[in-house]
Amino acid sequence: MTVAVFLAILCLRAALAAPRPDYSLDAEWEEWKRNNAKTYSPEEEKQRRAVWEENVKMIKWHTMQNGLWMNNFTIEMNEFGDMTGEEMRMMTDSSALTLRNGKHIQKRNVKIPKTLDWRDTGCVAPVRSQGGCGACWAFSVAASIESQLFKKTGKLIPLSVQNLIDCTVTYGNNDCSGGKPYTAFQYVKNNGGLEAEATYPYEAKLRHCRYRPERSVVKIARFFVVPRNEEALMQALVTYGPIAVAIDGSHASFKRYRGGIYHEPKCRSNIINHGVLLVGYGYEGRESDGRKYWLIKNSHGEGWGMNGYMKIARGRNNDCGIATYALYPIV
Repeated sequence: MTVAVFLAILCLRAALAAPRPDYSLDAEWEEWKRNNAKTYSPEEEKQRRAVWEENVKMIKWHTMQNGLWMNNFTIEMNEFGDMTGEEMRMMTDSSALTLRNGKHIQKRNVKIPKTLDWRDTGCVAPVRSQGGCGACWAFSVAASIESQLFKKTGKLIPLSVQNLIDCTVTYGNNDCSGGKPYTAFQYVKNNGGLEAEATYPYEAKLRHCRYRPERSVVKIARFFVVPRNEEALMQALVTYGPIAVAIDGSHASFKRYRGGIYHEPKCRSNIINHGVLLVGYGYEGRESDGRKYWLIKNSHGEGWGMNGYMKIARGRNNDCGIATYALYPIV
């Protein structure tokens, strides 16, 4: 057998082994690309189309399970439809999240309402999008400080996530590859301030630190770590306001969440990799039904989930690690 014939056979085998597109999905694929402003080179389109089709199958399977009452939440095709599981994991924090010593001030005789939504008070800023930068940790920290600033001054000022990305590298954070909310809070406290989004806008990539003290709009006096249980988390949320938390957000069902109370069987309470803001809690149906949830604000834009928010199962053994890593500042 000549080399040319041998190579031809290999090419034929590769072509036969390559997944063929499902042509019945052509119109849906083109519509999805238009709606999400996606453009590719010819070779990249083949690869992205294959990933997208696998995600379509996964969503259809989940929807079928919903029909059999196997799930309590829905997922949908969104802007992340052409991303692999590994690419989506890169959008979450790659750094291991650990806490140092911190003391939460637990007050006595706190009245706990049946439901709570801090958005109703006006202290939660609009949802933003981190894009392809794994800076959820910075969005979570900035959002919690925004809420505390509003509670103190009545002014809701979007704070600079970019300031945190650029200036906490020396604290051990890894900019768009992950970071620790604890050290971000340390930076703001030690630095004596944080700029606003208006003066230090988000660029979704690491730049050199350009913080200017005269442009600082907020300082934090101290910050606290909440004990790792849902009861303490609820009391802190009621007493102090929105809280920066971290969860296991590494699953495909999380990235494509649409609505309902999220409960992913694969979620781990000891593996946390995505920073979000806890803004409330409640229940669906009758309180006795046990369909209780935590309400979180994500940083994937308003097109994700419930206009940028998600309900996570509450009272189910620290589901997805909601109470594992929780902090709040005092301004």
